[in-house]
Amino acid sequence: MDLIDSHCHLEHFYKKGILDEILENAKRDRITQVITVGTQAQDWSLYQELTSRHRGTIYYTVGLHPSYVGEDWEEQISRLTHFFKDNPSPVALGEIGLDFFRLPKSIDEAKTVKMRQVAAFKRQLMIALELNCPLVVHTRGTFHECVKLIDEAGIDWRKVVFHCFTYGPVEMRKLMERGGRGSFTGIITYKNAESIREAALMQGLNNVMIETDAPYLSPEPFRGSPNEPSYLLYTAQIFAELFKESGPEYAQQITLNTKRFFQLND
Repeated sequence: MDLIDSHCHLEHFYKKGILDEILENAKRDRITQVITVGTQAQDWSLYQELTSRHRGTIYYTVGLHPSYVGEDWEEQISRLTHFFKDNPSPVALGEIGLDFFRLPKSIDEAKTVKMRQVAAFKRQLMIALELNCPLVVHTRGTFHECVKLIDEAGIDWRKVVFHCFTYGPVEMRKLMERGGRGSFTGIITYKNAESIREAALMQGLNNVMIETDAPYLSPEPFRGSPNEPSYLLYTAQIFAELFKESGPEYAQQITLNTKRFFQLND
């Protein structure tokens, strides 16, 4: 069962000096490729370097995550297009979006944070439109706001994935109506994630993608411990049960979905 981790953050393992071990673990468990996702300017060059060093195994994206949108957001975003002109280039823009989960207690400060996030999201949507590239969206408690802004930007929804999809069938239907999709993490293995599993079934095996979001969101039975790409195997097993599938054809379909979306070369 060869699989692709469609969303992880390798910077965590690199800084701890265990990246080679993590990649070996993934290879052992047939996770043959990983996409490491950019969140702010300080990790973009690192991910480009890692992709160059591990060609065919590591791919990368660049984007300013809403939680890292600060006073310098315009300067950071101005550097994005450089990477798409370089080699190796990113396979997507992201992760970008909106996250109003932890806002300052001050009403005025919270308003400023929201305004900055919206402005940064809009600017990056325009870049994605110009580049006509795949788009990785982060949304926590802001599903409808993100959908509205993507609609207004005129983005081709077939190039949009809402990563770490934690909503239900109603939200999945809205994505599917537009041509977008969701990607699912280890959360789908949790007992209280029934609505998320329903959304995955609704999307169907021909479009679904899976991810770890490592080092976050470990699946059962590793919940509470740091996640890593090799644990994608456990999420994949739950999906196999969900879709009542087994065998290499099932894994091949999920891998094909990911390769097509990100336009990965074999």
